[in-house]
Amino acid sequence: MLERSCYNLCMTKKKKRPADINKLAASIVQDAVSENQPEEHTQKNPAAVALGRLGGLKGGKARAAKLTPKQRSEIAKAAANKRWEKPKRKPNH
Repeated sequence: MLERSCYNLCMTKKKKRPADINKLAASIVQDAVSENQPEEHTQKNPAAVALGRLGGLKGGKARAAKLTPKQRSEIAKAAANKRWEKPKRKPNH
C-alpha cells in the first residue's frame, strides 16, 4: 500500500487533451509557443560530488585488493552462472 501512495505522489499530472482534432491542434501549437519553460534542476553541491566520485573511483580496486584469489574466483563463477542461466518461465494464467 505504501508503494502505491508514493507512486501517486511522484507522478506529475498531465494536461488532458481535447477530443476534437481542431482543439487538439490548437492546444499543441499553444504548448509549443508558450513561454513556460520547464524547471531546471538545482545545482549539485560540488563537495558532495567530489566525495562521491572519490569513493567511486577507489571502491572496486580497494575491494579487489582485499579479496583472496579464491574469493574472486567464486564471485566470478557466480556472476557467469547468473549471466548464462536460463530464464525462469512465467506461469500461463
